[in-house]
Order: sequence, then C-alpha cells, then structure tokens
Amino acid sequence: MSEWLTLDRRTVRVTALTFAGLAVASGIPAVLALADGLSLGIALLIVVPSALLVVGATALLDLLRWQATRYRLTEQRLEKRFDLVLKTQKSLPRERIRSVDLTANPLHRLFGLAVLTIGTGQHEGSENARLKLDPLTRADAERLRVELLHREQPAERPADGSIAKLDWGWIRYVPASFLAPTLGLAAVGAVFKVADWFHAGGGVVHWAIGLFGELPLVVSILILAVLIWVLGVIGAMGLFVEMWWDFRLEREPGGTLRVHRGLFTTRSISLEEKRLRGVEVVEPIGNRLSGAARVDAIATGMRKTDDNDKTDYHTLLPAAPLALANEVAATVLDEPVSPTVSARLTGHPEAARGRRLRWWLGSVLVVLATLTLLGVLLTDVLLIIAGALAVPLIPLAVALALDAYRNLGHGLTGEYLVSRHGAMRRSTVALQRTGVIGWTIKQSIFQRRKGLLTLEATTAAGSGGYSVYDIGEPDGIAFADQAVPDLLTQFLETSAVTDRSRV
Repeated sequence: MSEWLTLDRRTVRVTALTFAGLAVASGIPAVLALADGLSLGIALLIVVPSALLVVGATALLDLLRWQATRYRLTEQRLEKRFDLVLKTQKSLPRERIRSVDLTANPLHRLFGLAVLTIGTGQHEGSENARLKLDPLTRADAERLRVELLHREQPAERPADGSIAKLDWGWIRYVPASFLAPTLGLAAVGAVFKVADWFHAGGGVVHWAIGLFGELPLVVSILILAVLIWVLGVIGAMGLFVEMWWDFRLEREPGGTLRVHRGLFTTRSISLEEKRLRGVEVVEPIGNRLSGAARVDAIATGMRKTDDNDKTDYHTLLPAAPLALANEVAATVLDEPVSPTVSARLTGHPEAARGRRLRWWLGSVLVVLATLTLLGVLLTDVLLIIAGALAVPLIPLAVALALDAYRNLGHGLTGEYLVSRHGAMRRSTVALQRTGVIGWTIKQSIFQRRKGLLTLEATTAAGSGGYSVYDIGEPDGIAFADQAVPDLLTQFLETSAVTDRSRV
C-alpha cells in the first residue's frame, strides 16, 4: 500500500463510551458529596450536565483527531501525518522497525478494533521511538504487523512453532507472590474509602473494634493479617487470569518471538530474535520456595513499561515450574541447555557474607528501635508489638542474609556470562558476552576496606547494566577481562603505568 489511509472511525464510539464510564464512576461520589449539603435533585442537576458536556467534548475532539490523521506504508517507510490547525508528520524507516505490538481493551474487542504500536528500538524519549495507530480493525492491524515484521530468514534458524502455553496449574504460585498482600491492603483501603463516601468510615472502625475487642492484641493482628492475605490472594488470582489468559509464546517465521495473552485486554508483543542478548530467570522468594520462576528477555530496543500501560513487555514466561522456565530459556536462546543451568558459578569471599548480615540485621534493628522509641513516648502497645516482632524477625534476617550470600555467584559458559544474586528476589542473568559494551566498577569505602567491588556489565539491552555484587578485587578484574577480552586491557595497562610513575 502507498495511498494515505484513515484510522477506523469507530474510535469516536470507543472514546465516548470510555468517558461515559469514567463519568459514572466519578459522578457517584460527586453526587454523594454534594447531596450532603444540597438536595439530591440539585446535586444531580449539577453533575449530570457536567458529565454529558465532558463526554460530548471528548468525543468531538476524538472525531477531529480521526479526521486529521492519515497513515501509509511504502516500500521504505511507515508514515503518519496529522493536519488540523498544526501540521505534523512522523516517519519510520522500515529497516529501523524493531517491535510491533497489538493491544485491545474490552471496548476495542467489542467493535473488532486494535491499537498498533510500532517501535524502532530507540530510547523512549527519542522523537522517533514509537508510532501508534489507534485504532485499526483487528484484521488490518494483524496484516500490518506481519508485513512490518517480515524479514528474510537466516539459512540456519530454529524451527517455528509453539514454545510454551498456559497451564492453569501455574495459578497455584499466585498466593506466594508479593502481589497478594499488596492487593489485600489496597482492598482494605478501598473499603474505607467507599465507606467514607457514605460517611460510614467511623462505623467500619467501630465494627472492626467490636469484632476483635474480646481477643488479645497479637491474635487480632494475626487474624487481620490472614484476612488481608486472603483478600489479596483472591485479587491476585483474578489479575493473573486477566493478564495471562490464553498465554502463548511462539516463534514465528522471519525470526520473531511473539507473546500473546490477556482476557479483557488482549496483548500481542513481538520481539526480533536478533535483538535478543540473553535472559533473566527471576525467582521471588515465594515462588522459589514453591519451585517456580519466570523468564524475562534481555533485548535491545524493548519498549519500557510506563505509568499508563502496565504491560510487562520483557516477560516471556510467567511464574511456572523452574524446570520449564529453564527449558524455555534454552529454547529461546537456541541452546541445548540454558546457560543459567549449565554455568558453574564461583562463590564470593566471606566478606560479602558479613556485609549481608550487617545490612539485614541493621534494617530489622532500625525498625525495632523505632517502634521501641515510639512505645516509650506514646503507648505501651508499640512496645509489645516491637517485642513480638523481634522474636521472628531477627532469626529471619540472619537466614535471609545467609541465603543472599549463598546465592552470590558468577561464571562463564560458552557465549554467555552468568551472574546470580538476591534472597527476596533471586535473579540469574545469562548475558551474551558480545552484548557487553563496557564495564563499570563500583567500590564503596566499606567495600574497599574488605577488598570487594561491584562489577557491572554495561549493555544496550534490557536494563542497561547487570551487576556482579561484592566480588573480590582480583577476581572481578580477571572475570571482566576473561568475559570480554581486551575491553579492560588498555585501562589496566594505563593504571599500571600510572602506579609505576608514582613510585
């Protein structure tokens, strides 16, 4: 195609319905607040016309956007122009296109639409980082995605096909995630917020006090924690279903990995394999205790998650059995065995263990000391809480510190350098040695006293840098030089000459 095309006009309906829903959601508390000082009729008379005005204005603005927007695909470029009061035009060279992602929320799906986001792999702040076509028909979006990602296939490449599919048994890992208590606390906060709309916040507090009033304080706290956790588990399971419904990880013709998932909002995320620089196997402590891990891609030019879009664009596999995670990592990297498994990791000096013990114990003692001080100044209840928390937290801190030390490791295997660290979130990174473009050596005053340093492999992929924490000074320099020969040589020789001149 080379002619200028329009977006789908049904975007106006989607926008109007979206803002109508927002108007209802925000209008209810507004009516309740106004009705407290005015009559219900007057409150409705104020809120309803205002809501209709907002919905109508946003629909009109979207209609103008639709009329002013055009796009076209030529043999060399994808172009988009906007011509209303001001005229703007954006153009992406086809050879620079690195990602084409499809998303469709429930309203888009109702009308058979999808949003197509095209990325070039440049920094997100760059003017030509992304181009969005919002919306297209689902068929047009899929057809354009395939055409934009069409590449000549290498002579030798892995076979196309399915790599992983959703197993509903994975939902058993949700209760052990950090998300469960977070959602539980959010649910409790939402209950108090809604109660406050109806001026019943105090009633909820009195009800809770009456419910637990006859029980000891410690028992009440434990029961409340369990209730929050149960609420969080229910919410986390619902979120898992919405995010990972119909999950599929596939290898497509032309050397593209594609993740498809989502129940209400569907997401299709594409990744060129030639941009892949490694993988990260992530094991939060809850998942690790239950034998699960997730797999993240380390790739150049991947779209970053922003505040308006919570999609994890780098996640190739959600929390799944560890054996499967390592198998998927191997398949994605086209290796017989995942480097995260095959690498023989070298441990770190005992001084690194002492640093972790001091950090974990120090963090716990700061919390306990704060509660104790507040207890002395305010109420004895905080002293009881501090004493009750000290019993489990101090040995737990020691256990986590020792576990964090055991998890420290680094090694080389084939084309990859591998590093591992973390207790609450154990991370094993396998990074292509050819993807390392520099080294950053960090050494605090405390590390210097113990002969330790943190070695960070700088790369254009993923987070931009992956660290080997608290490695011995000689071992760190030797590891960096062995992993990427000659990259540090000139700096080491310069340092040696400088040292000799000082002598």
